[in-house]
Amino acid sequence: MLLLAFGAFVVGVAVGAGGGEAERDLAAQYTKAWAAGDYASMHALLTGEAQERYPLERFEKTHRDAASTATLLRLRPGLPGAVEDDEVDVPMAVRTNAFGTLRQPISLPVVEDGDEPRVDWAPHLAFPGLAPGEELRRDTSLAERGSIAARDGTLLATGEGRTSESDEDLGGLVGELGAIPEGRRAELRALGVPSDARVGVSGLERAFDEQLIGTPGGTLRAADRVLARTEPQAAGGVRSSIDLDVQQAAREAMADRYGGVAVLQPGSGEVLALTGIALDGLQPPGSTFKMITLVAALESGAASRKDTFPVQTSATLEGVELENANGETCGGTLKNSFAHSCNSVFAPLGAKAGADALVKAAEEFGFNENPGIPGAATSTIPAAGDIGDDLAVGSTAIGQGKVQATALMMAWVAATVADGGERPTLTLELGATPKRTRVMSEEVADTVGEYMRAVITDGTGVAAAIDGVTIAGKTGTAELRQTQGDCVPSTDPNAPPETCTTGQNDPSDTTAWFSAFAPLNRPRVAVGVVLPGNGTGGETAAPVAAQVVRSALKDGPTATTVR
Repeated sequence: MLLLAFGAFVVGVAVGAGGGEAERDLAAQYTKAWAAGDYASMHALLTGEAQERYPLERFEKTHRDAASTATLLRLRPGLPGAVEDDEVDVPMAVRTNAFGTLRQPISLPVVEDGDEPRVDWAPHLAFPGLAPGEELRRDTSLAERGSIAARDGTLLATGEGRTSESDEDLGGLVGELGAIPEGRRAELRALGVPSDARVGVSGLERAFDEQLIGTPGGTLRAADRVLARTEPQAAGGVRSSIDLDVQQAAREAMADRYGGVAVLQPGSGEVLALTGIALDGLQPPGSTFKMITLVAALESGAASRKDTFPVQTSATLEGVELENANGETCGGTLKNSFAHSCNSVFAPLGAKAGADALVKAAEEFGFNENPGIPGAATSTIPAAGDIGDDLAVGSTAIGQGKVQATALMMAWVAATVADGGERPTLTLELGATPKRTRVMSEEVADTVGEYMRAVITDGTGVAAAIDGVTIAGKTGTAELRQTQGDCVPSTDPNAPPETCTTGQNDPSDTTAWFSAFAPLNRPRVAVGVVLPGNGTGGETAAPVAAQVVRSALKDGPTATTVR
């Protein structure tokens, strides 16, 4: 009899556990969608009345607000329990940034709605552990901000006063702390940062802000009930990739002129130095863009190393004459045309390659893409269909038209050529592992590097030559208005005033550029220099690059690329 009674009990439990299968399936489906952040699918599982009372937009906002208050990182549901009093309990593990991992069940009210069960939702169900009528509240604080060090370990900013061990003038590189910018409020609130905290707003302080903040701590409450309490955790220090000697060399080379210098290590993508407007100073890149045009022409088959071109002072596209700088006569081999920066060759060559090939090459180098360095502007080129006729494509091919670039971008281009045609991700952190994107074949990269070397030995960049160093580079002189000399004023009263200049070759009307890497066969440094309103790239930007390269190669960072 005892055995029969025990058997009946087991059968009864099994039958009881088997009831409510549809309700448990609903709870599992609902919480799985919740863990994935799929609010639309969650909302579709509510009763019709709940959907009307809480439209999707309000439903989603209620969940997002609760997640932000709790600093939610990840939500992991367990297996739904039995149905009791029209509710299904689902254990939930809630991992947060500021309050650790909370383990609270969610009790989902499940009712019949038509022919199937549905969730009878209310706002307290936006977070596990809340009772009806309760809302989440929090108080948070931060520990001491982490320190920033240079490549050699010299502290650049530490403690509450952000003091530095360096005696050098870093020219704003370290940056400043300030009130949370409006555009970052939601992001930092979700991490648990107090609304009145001072955060990095520029320079390295901004670039490493999330790492320097550490882990906030505080108290999370459901109304007046404490759900969790933690202490803030200080961040470890950050070791930047900045080389103080190279940084100082870049500042000295600029000699207080308006402009910027970006210095990279090929292979690793580490930023060694940044000055002035290197990150955000967008300018037409002029003939430094011919590195990209050369790649587009070679990769698309529009040109080959064996091609030769007419020796002339200008070329005509769409009935408009495009002159070489200062009316120079040049042409001949592709290598010679590149070394002497012949517009008369590269404008038609860009048109021949076509807008699609030109834009494709530029975007593979990183144009129209966030560089991945906080505060860095995105270098841009119009979509192929928006560039226009052959004249517009030709102008784009020589770095004019609507192309815009930063010194960081053009240093990145040089580093990509130096790295055998692979573009590394950029980083300001020492020792970060880069990802690489294949931009061109190694053969094409070798050709571009060889031609960049000819720019220094027999072209427009002789001012960048360094004894004993095989530097490879490309000059650029971007027209801001009109730099081809005197012109005849237009009789059209609607013509813009910049149609003519006040004199021939006005240096204030041009942006000087230089992009380079060195040494040619074992690259250790890549440089981008921009000097708006400072004449030609060969005269003013090339010497700046040479001074920086010389410093970088003198006891500089070890080589990471061997070609």
